[in-house]
Amino acid sequence: MTEPRDARTPFDAPGPIDVVRVFCGPDGRHGNELGVVRDGSRTPAREDRQTLAGKLGHSETVFVDDPERGVIDIYTPTLRLPFAGHPCVGTAWLLDAPELVTPAGVVQARQDGEFTWITARADWAPPRTLRRYGTAAEVDALPVPEPGEWIYAWAWQDEAAGRIRARAFPGRDDGIDEDEATGAAALLLTHALGRALNITQGNGSQLLTAPGPGGVIEVGGRCAL
Repeated sequence: MTEPRDARTPFDAPGPIDVVRVFCGPDGRHGNELGVVRDGSRTPAREDRQTLAGKLGHSETVFVDDPERGVIDIYTPTLRLPFAGHPCVGTAWLLDAPELVTPAGVVQARQDGEFTWITARADWAPPRTLRRYGTAAEVDALPVPEPGEWIYAWAWQDEAAGRIRARAFPGRDDGIDEDEATGAAALLLTHALGRALNITQGNGSQLLTAPGPGGVIEVGGRCAL
């Protein structure tokens, strides 16, 4: 395992914290911000982790409990998740880890040029409402819905090529009205459609997916500090 990339430490954090943009677009912009607390042992209590995740305010924050084995713990600003896609992709890239151990299961990871890929199962992903629209323009025009339902709005841009336009609305009323890039939802959509996808989400993030044998799905994208 190579040495992890440089850390950033905001405010009075209990140790180094990186902010990683996950699923950047082809131009290197956009991506969903992820907070990674490298030394989770400094914040062992779940309630303290939840408080810090809320203070950071990212859609997800990861606590690395064992960097050698890749054991991680994932939080939104208001709840703990057994698995999430963009935290796994971003942490695998940051730590250059071949696998991550989450409460849902072991996530395999690999680097392929500018892309970091993870392999996971659709049934690990939290429930999402996959809502199809007729055109990409309809998805672009959507207002943020009222809180209460986690909605992944999508439409074909080019069905033959597997290109999709998507936006994600967590509906948790926790300050994250729209998710810029959502690996778990992309995983669920890939499972539902049964084919590889090239998803443009949010303001310009890109997610690539591919179904594999035995019900597993790969999700990949670019990452940057």
